Amino acid sequence: MGSPSAINWSLRPTYTPQQLEQYFDRISLPQQYRASAVVKTGANLDDEGALALLRVLQRYQVASVPFENLNLHYAVHRGITIDPQGLFDKIVDPQSHRGGYCMENSTLFGTVLRSLGYEVTSVGGRVNEAAQPMSASRNWKGPKFDGWNHMVNIVTIGKQKYLIDVGFGSNGPHQPVPLIQNYEFRNVGEQSGRLISGAIAQHTNKDQLLWHYEIRNGTGAWTPAYCFTETEFLPEDFTIINYFMSTSRESWFTFHVVCVRMLLDGDGEKIIGELTLFNNQLKRRLGATSEVLETFSSEQERVAALEKFFHIPISPADQASIRHTISEIL
Repeated sequence: MGSPSAINWSLRPTYTPQQLEQYFDRISLPQQYRASAVVKTGANLDDEGALALLRVLQRYQVASVPFENLNLHYAVHRGITIDPQGLFDKIVDPQSHRGGYCMENSTLFGTVLRSLGYEVTSVGGRVNEAAQPMSASRNWKGPKFDGWNHMVNIVTIGKQKYLIDVGFGSNGPHQPVPLIQNYEFRNVGEQSGRLISGAIAQHTNKDQLLWHYEIRNGTGAWTPAYCFTETEFLPEDFTIINYFMSTSRESWFTFHVVCVRMLLDGDGEKIIGELTLFNNQLKRRLGATSEVLETFSSEQERVAALEKFFHIPISPADQASIRHTISEIL
């Protein structure tokens, strides 16, 4: 028998009902979904209702909480926390329109789901180098996968496991994806996604299987975006990954500025496109049609676009912090 005072290290943080209401406000969740029996009694009592609400929450999350790395460029004190309470303070604050990169958004969303009674397992992923923003300029063809540099959640409803990813930008799966071999689904516009199980080229033991999330546009070839494991990662594992991804010059997050938000239709029932700021350009995609909205020639123009299109103000002190860095627009 263990001591009654022994710490249960398997427990993960959760948010209070009041914090969940604040989160629902942050993602502009319609009242009809807040009245769901899943919210009232927990996700473990109604599999069909739990999956339906999960689809809605994921849709509103990616449309409200941007995939962004602004703290690595516009911040006097650069740093990324993946502590659930710190993320709540950053992203869910009533005056905030901030988001984060994969470990921030997925930690926040995973904590929300866990607080609602969902069975959530956080796992690591490896991004294909051909899916990196600089792949074309460096002629990276892949499929060569990086080290563990991505985070996703696996949610189990009934006997079925689902991939949940709210931190891969516009090419991510924006709906729960069942872990079923060769499962295909429509993503946004003409893009499709699928899951397959298999080894990766770098494995010496080909019996090691990972899930591969692949995408294609139209009838083009399938491109591996990332692979992921079903083995649970500890918060301490993500602390190590987060440190590398937010500090190393081998991480593209440290020298590219990105902010992406998905766009919903008027009824909030479907994701129809995205708004993407990447370095000195702002693009909007609706369906299969993409257009450049602005090309920035100065820091002032980029900062103005962040406030106008993403409602993210950058303070004068944080604006000054990007001066003389590799990501500054000169």
